[in-house]
Amino acid sequence: MPSKLTVKQFFAEFPDDEACLNRVMEVRYGMRHACGKCGVEATFHKITGRRAFACAACGDHVYPCAGTIFQDSRTSLQSWFYAIYLFIATRHGVSGKELERTLGVTYKTAWRMGQQIRQLMTTADGFAMLKGHVELDEAYVGGRRPGKRGRGAAGKTIVMGMAERGGKIAAQTIPNVKKETLRGVVLENVEPGSIVSTDELISYGLLTGDGYKHGTVKHGEKEWSYYDYRHDAVHNTNRVESFWKLFKKSIASTHIHISAKYADRYLGEFAFRSNHRVMENAMFDLLIAAL
Repeated sequence: MPSKLTVKQFFAEFPDDEACLNRVMEVRYGMRHACGKCGVEATFHKITGRRAFACAACGDHVYPCAGTIFQDSRTSLQSWFYAIYLFIATRHGVSGKELERTLGVTYKTAWRMGQQIRQLMTTADGFAMLKGHVELDEAYVGGRRPGKRGRGAAGKTIVMGMAERGGKIAAQTIPNVKKETLRGVVLENVEPGSIVSTDELISYGLLTGDGYKHGTVKHGEKEWSYYDYRHDAVHNTNRVESFWKLFKKSIASTHIHISAKYADRYLGEFAFRSNHRVMENAMFDLLIAAL
C-alpha cells in the first residue's frame, strides 16, 4: 500500500469485501500461523461465502472479524474500511453527515460507525506514562450555550491536554480545574521526575511537591516562553496549545458542537492522528490490529 493514499489507490487496494477480509486476517492472525486447535504451523484458506478461514492441516475455522466492530454489522467491510481511511486521511475529522453521504448509509448507521472508529482510535495505542518534558494545559470546548470566553465559560466541557516534547499527546475530560483533579490526572499520566510546563493557573502549584520539575509561563504578563536555568529547559506550552487550536477549529467546522458524553472519543481521535504522523498504511494497519 502506498505511504500516502489517494481515493483511487484505496479502491485499488480494497476493491471488494474479500480484499478487506484478507487484510483483517493478515494483520490480526497472518495467513500462516500456528493453528489454535491442532498446533500445526499451517496455511489458512478463505472459506467461500463466509467471513472465515480454514486451517489446511485440520480444517479448524478462524473468524478474523469475531470480537471486532465488524462482527455483527450488516454494513459491508469495504464501507467500514473506507470510513476508517477517511478518519486517517482527514486532518479535521469526519462528521456523521459526511459518512452518511459518502457511504450511502442511514445517519444512525453513520453516527454509530463514527463513534466506534473513534473509540478504536482512542484505545489503539494502549497506555504509556509521559516522561521527559511534558506540557500541560486545560481548555474549554463544545457546548451549545453562549457564554464568556476562557475559564468558566457556560455550557462547556473541561478538557486537559498533556504533550510530551518529541513524543505523544494525551487528552481527557475533567470535571473541574481544582488542585485535587489536576494533581490526579498528572500523577496518573506523567512520570515523576519529569519536567512540566504549565500556565499560571494556581492549581498547578502543587506539582513541585510531587517530584516534578515545574516551570510556569505567565500568559497574563504576556510571557510565552522562558529559559529555566535550574532545569536547563525552555518552558512554554506551544505544542499543547497548538493541539487545542486545531481541535477547536476542527470541531467548529466539522461537527459544530460535541456533547460531553462523547468528548473523550473525539479527543482520542485527534490525539491518535497527532501521535502518528507516519505513513497512512501504518496507521491503517495499527487500527486493524487494535480491533
